[in-house]
Amino acid sequence: MSAGGGKKAIFAALSANAGIAVAKFVGAAITGSGSMLAEAVHSVADTGNQGLLLLGQKRAEQEADDLHPFGYGRNRYFYSFVVALVLFSLGSMYAIYEGVHKIQHPEELTSPVVAIVILALAAALEGYSFMTAMRESAPLREGASWWRFIRNSRSPELPVVLLEDTGALIGLLIALAAVVLTVVTDNAIWDGIGTLGIGLLLGAIAVVLIVEMKSLLIGEGATPAQDVAIRAKLVDGERIDRVIHLRTEYLGPEEMLVAAKVSIVPGLEIADIAAAIDDAEARVRAAVPAARVMYIEPDLYRTQPV
Repeated sequence: MSAGGGKKAIFAALSANAGIAVAKFVGAAITGSGSMLAEAVHSVADTGNQGLLLLGQKRAEQEADDLHPFGYGRNRYFYSFVVALVLFSLGSMYAIYEGVHKIQHPEELTSPVVAIVILALAAALEGYSFMTAMRESAPLREGASWWRFIRNSRSPELPVVLLEDTGALIGLLIALAAVVLTVVTDNAIWDGIGTLGIGLLLGAIAVVLIVEMKSLLIGEGATPAQDVAIRAKLVDGERIDRVIHLRTEYLGPEEMLVAAKVSIVPGLEIADIAAAIDDAEARVRAAVPAARVMYIEPDLYRTQPV
């Protein structure tokens, strides 16, 4: 994911969520709807989350130094992990608390039409943010479903925005259903049930994000397709005849470390071996541009590699 593409999706989500949060708080104040208030807090959390994603991208741009010789690219993973924690603690926990409270102590809604209008407006803005993220991720998904993209992506921002927007749209439907059922049945307990449902939804999304971002933060290797490509490009069949072992790890969303031990055809001169290594690095970088940091060790193949 290019930094520009990621930022476009983040800014779209930031502007949408900021406007939605204001509208929802107004609607919650007018109607007294708990589900509307839960959605307003959700939007505030999402707005803050977009700011954290932008901060992570800014921090990741720092130049490598003696303390961090491989750079600061993993800042993007760290701040995305913080986003997941914020979504869980501020968004989910508050909504669950508010939902339980509303179920135990139902409060009548006033001006439900206002709530419905605001929810419809919010859905339109969230839909805009979601479609922006889908367009930005389309070249990277390469035909894969958005869920597979979220599971396999080594870039954190677009998966985070996609999951947040998906949760927001589903949450809006839950809030709308809660308001309508409250009006139809004249029973305010539905508002509390809707609020609780939103909290559980946010919790589930936050858990998925926490698991995915934790995995990226610890360090993930090349994708299966990238692994196959790297192994194929390391071998030229003339000077390098096989890969003895290969280790890869993403140092950041757009930078991968490749460490390999390759088998050199016996009898080559030092200059030929050096040229073979240089050519192998060039082939790998052409096939997998993220493979920016490479260490290739020449060796002779043995039955038990060392």
